[in-house]
Amino acid sequence: MKKIIFFFLVFSQLGFAQFTDINIVKEIHTKNKGLVVSAHPLASEAGAKILKLGGNAYDAVIATQYALAVVYPQAGNIGGGGFLVGVKNNGEKFTIDFRETAPEKSSRDMYLDKKGNANTDLSQNGRLAVGIPGSVAGFYATLKHAKLPMEKLIQPAIDLAEQGFAITQKEASLLNNQMEFFNQHNKNKTVFQKSTPWKQGDLLIQKKLGETLKLIQKNGAKGFYEGKTAQLIIDEMKRGNGIITLNDLKNYKVVERKPISFDYKGTEIVSMPLPSSGGILLAQMLKMSNFEKLEKYQQNSTPAVQIMVEAERRAFADRAEYMGDPGFIKDKTEMLISEEYLKNRWKSFTMNRATPSSEVGKIIPQPKESTETTHISIIDKDGNAVAVTTTLNGLYGSKVVVSGAGFFLNNEMDDFSVKPGVPNMFGAVGGEANAIQPGKRMLSSMTPTIVMKNSKPYIIVGTPGGTTIPTSVYQSIVNIVDFKLSPNMAVNSPKFHQQWLPESVLVEKNFPESTIADLQKNNYKIERTSQIGRTELIIIDENGNAIAVADGRGDDSVAVE
Repeated sequence: MKKIIFFFLVFSQLGFAQFTDINIVKEIHTKNKGLVVSAHPLASEAGAKILKLGGNAYDAVIATQYALAVVYPQAGNIGGGGFLVGVKNNGEKFTIDFRETAPEKSSRDMYLDKKGNANTDLSQNGRLAVGIPGSVAGFYATLKHAKLPMEKLIQPAIDLAEQGFAITQKEASLLNNQMEFFNQHNKNKTVFQKSTPWKQGDLLIQKKLGETLKLIQKNGAKGFYEGKTAQLIIDEMKRGNGIITLNDLKNYKVVERKPISFDYKGTEIVSMPLPSSGGILLAQMLKMSNFEKLEKYQQNSTPAVQIMVEAERRAFADRAEYMGDPGFIKDKTEMLISEEYLKNRWKSFTMNRATPSSEVGKIIPQPKESTETTHISIIDKDGNAVAVTTTLNGLYGSKVVVSGAGFFLNNEMDDFSVKPGVPNMFGAVGGEANAIQPGKRMLSSMTPTIVMKNSKPYIIVGTPGGTTIPTSVYQSIVNIVDFKLSPNMAVNSPKFHQQWLPESVLVEKNFPESTIADLQKNNYKIERTSQIGRTELIIIDENGNAIAVADGRGDDSVAVE
């Protein structure tokens, strides 16, 4: 077991705050016990606490998500949305789509100026950037698979909000770096704003968020989508150019969808369908790279990376052209993941040569890149598995906190194609399939995934990272299935990413220099970055032995029942 110890202020069953040491645990090996992996140790502990109280994986994931809304406000949320993939121990597979939707007053060209130019500042910052939040509805849709009442599952988050916790150095730095935006986009002061810089060990107490959580605890989903909280959201919209109405909130609905499921080398991959592009991209990338017998090569070797990069390039070109909310477009999933289509797509691949992106799609201006989302992987002692990825989209979403309610609102409207050919904040380019329409769900890259072996959960995996999410999940799976790496190496080995546009291949700073040099000789453009994603992984063998790994790139942590 690998651990780093920080001091946090945590909730106490005695009803008052106390300091105690909470372990940031990076890896746990256990058997027939529940495991929770998330972006924050206090959230992982909240999930594990629920397992100890008799809850199952679905109870634990609800509690963990609520806790993340308190202790991980940059991405954990009640003001955003996400996707859940679940597999029960009776073999039932299901997904819950609690993605945000476009408000009734939204329109295709709402972010274009009089000259037809896209104003991405409006789609990324402030009240007009906000989609109708789906998280709370998603938690309640999950509850039918759980065992305990919501009142118990939300209580750890309430305790953390009311009593506070000590922030880490990373959290202090994030808050300080974003202070200018908080000041710009909030007319009433929030708990995240200070006249002096945040520092490690400072207490973050969120009384207003605690009150909001108590309204949900008392009144259910209506405690968020109707009544006081809903009115506070509308009041916040009126402080700027927001367009969400009470009707929008009241009418929000989750959608339960059939998972994408396909075979891969003796395993069954279960992932998220549209409006997440993640499952389709994962199927395309795994199937195309399998044409070249990926298992023949070593992980991060030149031929392995080239094969995988070219699979990523072709998949992302298809994402831009074909993918969107299946309620508004013709769903071409079956075609896109078919062997016939992918074999034809792969014909342009040539070893030792970078395929120009112009050969697999129309060239469009260079994009930007961002990474804020969060993922949870859980297995319980009875073999129920769940993978959830949830987000506000950008770092702290729209930067707007609902005054009087204490939570950040998302900026998910930027995940639509603001204008065909204009990249969003994650660099993803889209067309008409992902154009803005009222009630529509914006296309996502989130890829919560469960890999089955012998009809039982084998790998539970997911990550934040914007458009790097599907490629990181892809690499994690082939690291285990094809390259036979240990779970720790599968998570913490240096990653790479290609998304069709821009042309360059993104590599982490510790990526093998020899591979980089070889790729450059083959006309690949390389761009270096400090890190890609933060993968949360659980592996369970046929004897019930489990290994959970939290990504070393952040304060992510594992907790055991």
